[in-house]
Amino acid sequence: MRTSRALAAGVAVAALVLATPVMASAAGKGNHPDPEVRSDQVVAPFNLALPGSDVYVADGFTGLVGTLQGDGSLAPVAMDQPGTSGVDLSADGSVLAFTTTVSDFETGENLESGLNLWGPGDQKVYADTHAYEAANNPDSVNHYGIDNPSDCVADAFASMGFPYDYMGQIDSHAYSVAAYGDGWVVADAGANALWSIDAEGDVSTLAVLPPQPVVITADMAAALELPECVAGVTYAFEPVPTDVEVAADGSLYVTTLPGGPESPVLGARGSLWKFTPSTGALQKIAGGFLGATNLAIGWKGEIYVAEYFAGKISVVKKNGKKSDYTPLQNVIAVETAADGTLWAGTTINLDPTLPPVPGTIVQVNNGHPGKHIGLN
Repeated sequence: MRTSRALAAGVAVAALVLATPVMASAAGKGNHPDPEVRSDQVVAPFNLALPGSDVYVADGFTGLVGTLQGDGSLAPVAMDQPGTSGVDLSADGSVLAFTTTVSDFETGENLESGLNLWGPGDQKVYADTHAYEAANNPDSVNHYGIDNPSDCVADAFASMGFPYDYMGQIDSHAYSVAAYGDGWVVADAGANALWSIDAEGDVSTLAVLPPQPVVITADMAAALELPECVAGVTYAFEPVPTDVEVAADGSLYVTTLPGGPESPVLGARGSLWKFTPSTGALQKIAGGFLGATNLAIGWKGEIYVAEYFAGKISVVKKNGKKSDYTPLQNVIAVETAADGTLWAGTTINLDPTLPPVPGTIVQVNNGHPGKHIGLN
């Protein structure tokens, strides 16, 4: 039930079960936009950044941060970067920021994690989020699992190796990054927090995401092979922030996975949040996402959300109404350019029993207002 310590690994494992071999270029149907494949030479493009006319890609499985070329290849900007997942540039384009995480995939433990800041003149700064998390553990105020479990419930979870009563633990997986004022904001999928990081690499806590409670039904318990005594119990799962974007008014939008099983067994529990740094207010804007791994803010203030396990991009309008935008199998990343163009990244099909599907970078629409199909 506990969140995977390595989000990238968790996505890969889940893809073995849930992925289906559908090419991104064939996803558009009806009134939905038809994504155009710009590259099929990536593996796991966890995040994109679109400053000016460039497309920056963080490919976590190859450890490469690069820029998309006309032939679909990536021109390396940073190579041999373990577990890279987040990427962005400063407002003036002079500093490249990308996250890295070193994980022990046998134990699921993240050993190192942080934000790399590469500036002019080979200037390199490393913000060590793992060290900050170890020293502060901000989500230690959160209680996860079950309040006052009965002996039957406790034994059921213990027998399956699931934690059922614990406070926030030390874990850092700096997953996504966005330029924020003169510094940066990082969504940490292990620490369940947003970090504020300055140009010198100093880390501070911006926000801690709240636990995600779920009432376990009899059907859920049966699907998880748990005894009947578990039905009706409320389990507080960890929030898992996967992306953060800065809106024009300075507020932050954040996507979260809900912790625990990411299959449909427990329902579509991913969420979209709005955080206001000036007041500390955190508001849930929309829910019901199946694998909310990334978000993008559109030119009219709409929010696009990549639903990895649902194989689609959804859109949330200003009134909070959520609807399908376009089907896109294995979608892991979504981003908007300054001209409003929407781009996305999809992972390879990891199921060896199915025909192979490459990872792709796709242009979802051309950014013109008339092409934002389905929006008012």
